[in-house]
Amino acid sequence: MALAKAVIINLDALPPLPIPVMFNPPDYTLSKTNQFAEIKIPGLPSSVLQFVNGDAQSLSMELFFDTTDTNTDVRVRTAAIVNLTEPNVRTHAPPRLLLLWGSLAFSCFLMSVKQHFDYFNAFGMPLRASLSVEFKGNTKLESMIAAAPVALIEQATRYAAKTDDTLQGIAATQYDDPSKWREIAKANNIDDPRAVKPGQQLNIPRLM
Repeated sequence: MALAKAVIINLDALPPLPIPVMFNPPDYTLSKTNQFAEIKIPGLPSSVLQFVNGDAQSLSMELFFDTTDTNTDVRVRTAAIVNLTEPNVRTHAPPRLLLLWGSLAFSCFLMSVKQHFDYFNAFGMPLRASLSVEFKGNTKLESMIAAAPVALIEQATRYAAKTDDTLQGIAATQYDDPSKWREIAKANNIDDPRAVKPGQQLNIPRLM
């Protein structure tokens, strides 16, 4: 049975747009790296490594395009991939992608693409191309928060009050709903929603 074609789905297109590859890649490479801080302590024979954070997973592969059978410009086909590096008109950022191939399901962004043209017709029009592409994994923030230590979650949900801040105004910026000020008041034992001092550190609870 023939292997299913790999497909890249543009999730920010309306509706989501599937882009099948012309030929399946012969292989792909997944890579993951971690960041460590090197702490130097006087008197020790070597530095101590302290884990800082992990980088997003990367996926790289070669995509092959050939239009010699139709004698049409191969760049028409490669453009569908190359354009995924361009910002979306609605989000002003490159589109969110989902790469599907067999059992592989990779939520990602296209980080880089390098085009190589190696066959041309008599007029110099390219008919064959290979694209070296690298995708960077896009883990949802909710998933990362759920896996983070409690101390980091608490740190990420603290707010330093500014001059003229009110709980209603803070709720409007944090929840897009000023009526949710009571949630903040309850989390910080505040009776008067206007009694917020500049620089006061407030816990912003996550709404369930």
